[in-house]
Amino acid sequence: MSKYPDLYILRHGQTEWNLEGRMQGRLDSPLTALGRRQAQAQGRILAGLGVTAANTVCFNSPQGRAAHTAQIALAEINHSSQSDAALCEVDMGSWQNCLSSDLRKHCSPELWADLGPAWYFFNTPDGETWQQARQRCMGFLDRLQGPAVLVSHGITAKVLRGLWLGLGYRDTVLLAGGQGCVFHLSNGQETCVRD
Repeated sequence: MSKYPDLYILRHGQTEWNLEGRMQGRLDSPLTALGRRQAQAQGRILAGLGVTAANTVCFNSPQGRAAHTAQIALAEINHSSQSDAALCEVDMGSWQNCLSSDLRKHCSPELWADLGPAWYFFNTPDGETWQQARQRCMGFLDRLQGPAVLVSHGITAKVLRGLWLGLGYRDTVLLAGGQGCVFHLSNGQETCVRD
């Protein structure tokens, strides 16, 4: 059983840079038409799970892509959200705005050897470390007073989910991701709910 309350975690919808394979980190790009539809689907999922303003609070990353996703998704359940910087995406340092395909050509092969598609997590030479991201997310979770909807980013969402599930580094970075779904964490387990 987790020491944290029940959570509904949403990753922002697809962005233009997601489509290009470009690292966003603390930078931003707008949602695509698909990304906006994914946010609407997340709102329908939340409604189907019985999420209301009476039984949850909602927080979102202040970054545009997450704030826009929250606005769209929460409109489906007539809920509002509070911005919290602790939910920002991991700072990817000088790799931000780079194509992942270019990084693979110029970085050490050992970055990929053991982590598969999660090769870039916390491996940026001047970005946020695993320990820094973990402390930031743990501080946020420790402040929660009850069930919450969190609208964040791919990597930060994994850190939050890993902390809630009690996972270490490797199991956290290898968690499944996804846009357009809701990760519901309750009764000691996680369920990925799709529309």
